[in-house]
Amino acid sequence: MLSRILFEFGPYEICFWNLIILLIIIIGAIILKKIIARSLKHFLNQKNIKVEGQRVTWLRLFSQSVYFLAFYIGISSLRINNPNVTFDDFLNYDFIQSKHFSLKFYNLLVVVAIYFGAKMLINVTKLYISKRFKEKNDSNQGSEYVYIQLAKYVISLIAFFVCLKALNIEIAILLTGSAALLVGLGLGLQDVFRDMFSGIILLFEGNLRVGDIIEISNSGTTEPIVAKILKINVRTTQIETRDGNVLIIPNNKLTQEHIENWSHGSELSRFKINVSVAYGTDTELVSRLLKQAALSHPKVKKNKSVDVRLHNFGDNGIEMELLFWADQSWDINYFKSDIRLEIDKLFREYKIVIPFPQRDIRIINQDKL
Repeated sequence: MLSRILFEFGPYEICFWNLIILLIIIIGAIILKKIIARSLKHFLNQKNIKVEGQRVTWLRLFSQSVYFLAFYIGISSLRINNPNVTFDDFLNYDFIQSKHFSLKFYNLLVVVAIYFGAKMLINVTKLYISKRFKEKNDSNQGSEYVYIQLAKYVISLIAFFVCLKALNIEIAILLTGSAALLVGLGLGLQDVFRDMFSGIILLFEGNLRVGDIIEISNSGTTEPIVAKILKINVRTTQIETRDGNVLIIPNNKLTQEHIENWSHGSELSRFKINVSVAYGTDTELVSRLLKQAALSHPKVKKNKSVDVRLHNFGDNGIEMELLFWADQSWDINYFKSDIRLEIDKLFREYKIVIPFPQRDIRIINQDKL
């Protein structure tokens, strides 16, 4: 019963015994990997050895090599009821055979090896770039991220073409045969391609980098968003708002919208606080108190002028503007709040009234008409 043939897998005939043995090998590989990882961790902790960087990469590869060994043992175990089939026969077996294309298991193994090799090369390159940037005194996190991302894309692209070559796929024939399909995909995914090109532009230009604080205008339809750039991918960018929310926006938005980069150029910027006072109030006193409130804050630059302007004669009172200079800080709204609290304190001390909208309601008695 257990020796009855269930199906064929390449040149091998599979029975219940093969499945049971393969299951035991898989479970054994999982348990062995956990034992090796736990033993390594215990040994390193016992010897007070700090593992980081490139050593972590090699130790991870060593622990995962258990699966490669389990795969070889699993395929070799199929010879129990297939004594005439060798491992080389399995590697050279044509899983897919056609006039213009053939696929052997050997090709699949090469593709898997290229995939893991590319991942290893990306990790090593990332460690090398990070090490070089740490050696510089003026290292920039944004520039480091750009170099790492470009290296990642280049290695992935090369690995992709090497995989096509390993699968005996001619790139020219593939492009020629799929020309109509590519045109259709280009029309249907034009927004995706636009975002991808925008991502490449962002990475190469360097006007926006990881860690920069930016202000997105949203075309004036809503209140501008102030956020910090966390990650720039090929198609999307991750930003974190002041509320701690992480937003994923298309790269096209960052190249088409009006973006103010607080992290580039001058660190100083002029900020404004609007205040209204009741008609008849001494505007000279108001101007002096507003300047006093601004200069009392430690983040306001004392070597820059603090100005007060009469902006408009509003419906409910005189509209004043307090202008001051400060660093383009992530916490600028908290600084403004502190200054407003000081303004409110001074206004109450000097009996200055901040007006609010008032309306008179007249009720007409229809009986007297």
